Amino acid sequence: MKIRHLLSIVATAAIFVAAQAANNAPVAPKRLDPARTALLVTDPQNDFLSPQGVTWGLVGGSVTENKTVEHIDALFKAAKENSFPVFVSPHYYFPTDGQWKFGGTLEKVMHDIHMFHRAGALNLDGFAGSGADWLERYKGYINDGATVVSSPHKVYGPESNDLVLQLRKRRVETVILAGMSANLCVESHLRELLEQGFEVIVVKDATAAAVSPDLGDGYKTAVTNFGFIANEVVTTDAIVSRMAAAR
Repeated sequence: MKIRHLLSIVATAAIFVAAQAANNAPVAPKRLDPARTALLVTDPQNDFLSPQGVTWGLVGGSVTENKTVEHIDALFKAAKENSFPVFVSPHYYFPTDGQWKFGGTLEKVMHDIHMFHRAGALNLDGFAGSGADWLERYKGYINDGATVVSSPHKVYGPESNDLVLQLRKRRVETVILAGMSANLCVESHLRELLEQGFEVIVVKDATAAAVSPDLGDGYKTAVTNFGFIANEVVTTDAIVSRMAAAR
């Protein structure tokens, strides 16, 4: 009886170990469907990504370390070559936005330093080459007549623009998310898109964030949150390979 009981325990333990091994086994990445998957880049603009941008002193180290500019370029290229729709959610502030009566910490800073400033919603005077303009190396991708540029988001998330409508109208279900800045606009877009029912894959080395002695490292904070929240967190090389395999 004791031997039978012991064998039962051993068998149960073996089943438990096998089940744990199965649960912990690597899962093959989901195959991407270009008809249902889009690349979304937030704020690919000079004020974030150019050494001449007004935030470079805060984000430049993170952008350089992550090779953010190069990785976003690789994502744009892969999307265009493999027929994935591309969306851009930009950040613009018009003179009337300067009349707001209150704002959060970094929101106030953005207004004070005239970040993403434009002459008006229907006015492109002084736009070319400004902080609000696209980084020069991305213009061929964005201005090709196929890329969808949503209306501007005004704080951090897409709740204030038409991005979700644009995605829904094209039956997009999965979003590959990259851009600036990791712990602000990228994370805010991630959270809202998940709440809206999209599957979101974050490209962790195609973003960056401010590092502040007072507030800490925004990039490290964001990557931690990505791991808790996103459907997947990937590198540029990994997702580019999967986009190529989808052809």
